[in-house]
Amino acid sequence: MNDKNLFRKSMPIGAPGRAFGKPRLLIIGCGDVGMRLLPLVRGHFRVFAVTSQPARREELRAAGAVPIVADLDRPDSLKRLAGLAHWVVHLAPPQAEGEKDRRTRNLTAILPDSAALVYVSTSGVYGDCQGAWVDETRPVRPQNARARRRVDAESTLRAWARRSGSRLAILRAPGIYAADRLPVERLKKGTPALCADDDVYTNHVHADDLARMVALALFRSRPNRVYHAVDDTDLKMGEYFDAVADAFGLPRSPRLPRAELAKAVSPMLLSFMSESRRLANSRVRKELRVRLRYPDVHALLRAQA
Repeated sequence: MNDKNLFRKSMPIGAPGRAFGKPRLLIIGCGDVGMRLLPLVRGHFRVFAVTSQPARREELRAAGAVPIVADLDRPDSLKRLAGLAHWVVHLAPPQAEGEKDRRTRNLTAILPDSAALVYVSTSGVYGDCQGAWVDETRPVRPQNARARRRVDAESTLRAWARRSGSRLAILRAPGIYAADRLPVERLKKGTPALCADDDVYTNHVHADDLARMVALALFRSRPNRVYHAVDDTDLKMGEYFDAVADAFGLPRSPRLPRAELAKAVSPMLLSFMSESRRLANSRVRKELRVRLRYPDVHALLRAQA
């Protein structure tokens, strides 16, 4: 994909923030995916990246963004962001407790009208689907507080988009992988996995491909649309661990029945092993016209060999 042509052709005439030079893009939560997004957008936008860590200012500036120190947990610190940009990418997770995403609620209080916003949510909003294939029309059914906070964030953003006449795209992402984001340490520790009969289907996306989906969604998404930001991987969790172990010459994870595994891993890890679903990605392919650099996890593992 030619990124220059993509953005030149996709940006509508009269787009918000275009009247005076480059339009402004605000990235909220510029972590790993945000840093991968920056090279895709910095030639087409004046990019402002929000961080709560003052020590990251030089890193963000070197990557081509204007750093802004602000904290979604402190509404007063967000006032300087009000009206700054009409293009927004929201990558920040909710706070770690509670049923509501207070951070997203604080953010929407300062967002402008007639904006374009891309929010990266999570596939956990569906809960356990017992291995069924799921498309974006399936109702959400969050089964833990972490997922309920994400549902609250999505609902809050939808209400803001309707109220402000803005265009919202929600990308529901699963487990994110990359060369430095593989379960190698887990395998080295010998953390057990579920036996085949109890195992669950998981979904994946490479961090670079997720960043490209975000960039494409800024321009190609339909208004107030949900997209599954996933690759073509069709594996159960234990099969994924086995593939990584084989690629790195490590012992495969021991397999345990669910009842025994519950005694051997943390409650949070067990919660990830309690939901089984397979996300269809036809919408992101047809509407965003994404071409995956890593169609599945095997593509990365072959490159690592």
